[in-house]
Amino acid sequence: MSIQIGERIPEVTVKLIRNGVETLDTGALFEGKKVVLFAVPGAFTPTCSECHLPGFVEHYDDFLRRGIQVYCTSVNDPFVMQAWGKSQGVPDGLPMLADGNAELARALGLEMDASGYGMGLRSKRYALYAEDGVVKGLWVEAPGEYKVSSAEYVLEHLP
Repeated sequence: MSIQIGERIPEVTVKLIRNGVETLDTGALFEGKKVVLFAVPGAFTPTCSECHLPGFVEHYDDFLRRGIQVYCTSVNDPFVMQAWGKSQGVPDGLPMLADGNAELARALGLEMDASGYGMGLRSKRYALYAEDGVVKGLWVEAPGEYKVSSAEYVLEHLP
């Protein structure tokens, strides 16, 4: 079962490249902050690269003006996430969090089997809004869709 509104983000670790590969825990990432976390099935994949990530890059300042930090995650390694972020012009303040072993996706109950596409276990496409580690908004896409997890949709539907 997937995480629900009112539940706390589970404690897991993800990777990020800043000054080398860093391991970050979700507690530190969410504690005392307003955060939109959006997840994509795969870096460099068509919808993720043409729509999902670019929308959050385009509206990054809109979230910041509301006091909300934005994080991107995918079941990819930190080197892929770093290269994808650079290729997409991601601002320095938008962390590209690598969930290489799908630990975050599984802990949230938002994993999917993409073996039919040769991608193995991946994250569903979603966005969530959390305050101090508690989920206040959750938008999970139906398989193959891109509607409710876009930056524009999330901005319009923030609690």
